[in-house]
Amino acid sequence: MVRDPRFDILFEPVRIGPVTAPNRFYQVPHCTGMGYQLPATVAAMRGIKAEGGWGVVNTEYCSIHPSSDDVPHPFSSLWDEGDVRNMAVMAEAVHVHGALAGTELWHGGMRSSNHLSREVALGPSSLPAMESPWQCARMDADDIRQYRRWHRAAALRAREAGMDIVYVYAAHSYLLGQFLDHGINQRSDEYGGDLMARSRLLREVLADTRDAIGDRCGVALRIEVDNEDGGGFAERSALLEALAPMVDLFDVTIADYSQEMGGSRFVREGSLEPRIVHVRQITGKPVVSVGRFTSPETMLGQVKRGVVDMIGAARPSIADPFLPAKIRAGDEDDIRECIGCNICYAHNSRGAAIRCTQNPTMGEEWRRGWHPEKISTAARREQVLVVGAGPAGLEAGLTLARRGHEVKIAEASHSPGGRLQWETKLPGLAEWARVRDWRLHQISKLSNIEIFRSSPLGAEDVLELGIPHVVLATGSRWRKTGRGRSFSAAIPSFDDPRTHSPEEVMAGSAVNGPAVVFDDDHYYVGAALAEHLALRGLEVTYVTSEGKAAEWSIYTAEQPRTQARLLERGVKVIVNTLVSGLTPGAAVLRCVFSGKTREIAAESFIPVTSREGDDALHHALKGKGLSTLALIGDARAPGLIAHAVYAGHKLAREFGEEVQAERRERALA
Repeated sequence: MVRDPRFDILFEPVRIGPVTAPNRFYQVPHCTGMGYQLPATVAAMRGIKAEGGWGVVNTEYCSIHPSSDDVPHPFSSLWDEGDVRNMAVMAEAVHVHGALAGTELWHGGMRSSNHLSREVALGPSSLPAMESPWQCARMDADDIRQYRRWHRAAALRAREAGMDIVYVYAAHSYLLGQFLDHGINQRSDEYGGDLMARSRLLREVLADTRDAIGDRCGVALRIEVDNEDGGGFAERSALLEALAPMVDLFDVTIADYSQEMGGSRFVREGSLEPRIVHVRQITGKPVVSVGRFTSPETMLGQVKRGVVDMIGAARPSIADPFLPAKIRAGDEDDIRECIGCNICYAHNSRGAAIRCTQNPTMGEEWRRGWHPEKISTAARREQVLVVGAGPAGLEAGLTLARRGHEVKIAEASHSPGGRLQWETKLPGLAEWARVRDWRLHQISKLSNIEIFRSSPLGAEDVLELGIPHVVLATGSRWRKTGRGRSFSAAIPSFDDPRTHSPEEVMAGSAVNGPAVVFDDDHYYVGAALAEHLALRGLEVTYVTSEGKAAEWSIYTAEQPRTQARLLERGVKVIVNTLVSGLTPGAAVLRCVFSGKTREIAAESFIPVTSREGDDALHHALKGKGLSTLALIGDARAPGLIAHAVYAGHKLAREFGEEVQAERRERALA
């Protein structure tokens, strides 16, 4: 393919102070769940992105001192020479592909509870530390001087490690942002007052950083264009203009993190444009910003309209590390587009290395040696039957075919996609269909794989085909019995014509109001079903055993918007409550704490509790002489879509190979 010349502008170099980025593709600092504990893992992942064409590749937030400790969340650090050596490995992995390496110097202030270091947290005022029953210390003049020394020392270490861009971080409610915040910063000294006065420490740190490393490294500033309450746009604009002489690159965002990091259920691509479009004009400096950019057309528009100079990306670079290379080669249709599920962010929030629903190799570059675009050809070509064309089956079939095997996928229904066929019809989940659509498109390009639709297979059918290697990706179904987190046994009264499974609801089952949705799963399905029914005009009560609607979506940064959306739709939300039974015309509710019960009207009931893997075919085929019989994805252990895709990919990578033990990274003295 030949690149569309309209996209040539995206491959122009951009000057950032004393350094030059080779193109406009900019991987902004983003969390990895790896941090300083896994330097080789981080370096391999960042190096893959540079190989994939990202002109600038940054670290995650990088602590400058033990008083900025974010445990249990993994973070990078530049506390000492050991950190310098670790970071140099990442810089070299990026430089070898001609990209610039950057790091985001970070102090959490009152957002750092310092669980590991046990250092006293610091802040402009003495207020409670993040999610902890203790407070930070109010920084006095000595503390401020000490902080500036720490920051300068970390900047020098960054330069020693080979970083080309060094950030001053004044966003996301961390220390410098806390000094800017009029609600937090109530000081009466020279560091308090109006915004210009509150920005004194920021200006001092910028000057320190430029003085220390500005001759060799670009100085970037990550900052919000508004105050934490969403106001202050005019005064923030004046501040940005005043800071411009000290800054080589502005990385700008807004205070509402649920929009910046918003999932596709609630936030569309490029949503920050109306808020940040003025920055380039008033500062006269290069600007980068994010927007979950997946469309080359959107990227092109951002640059041509003068919104940004560089296309900032975190999640899109995770979903497809080779996104720039594919645009450069004219292969835009091969881009593995981010679906905006935020599973990457969720696992960092859980203290684990990030992974991706679309890209099963993310986080496995060093540990398993997986590459997102390269895979070994099988030494011997085999015939493989995959039963089920859901996320696991499609990924397994595609990857097996890429390795050279002859693959047949049998799908019982007319339409491939499995659970995606109905889940993507829930409110806001349309973009998740990219998981299915990208794989179908890639399969269509290969001659050694075929999908047979409307082809349900029993054990005798499978054996009659004579294919020796069989992979079962037969999916799962939501239970209607109530078994799940709260009830290990079935609830007899749930066996009622009023009870509908999520699949039945989305298939058009006759659901009447008032409807009760019981969410004992705590992720998106229960809340999205409640919204779906409310949009149909039904009276809906959403009941959850947790303290918030869709509690687990806290980790995907969607929970506040999820609960707000339910309330906007008129859904009644009842928390910390179980549905313990059905009676004529009613559902029995039981408080999880007191055990007290009450009844509410229920003409329809939808339990979202747990799923049953469809493994009957697996049991029927056991001992029947097949060379391979593998059960994968939801059929084996119902999970996230990301689990299913990963299971399919891992099966295909390891098929016919001697499986090597995964590498474990250990810190050495």
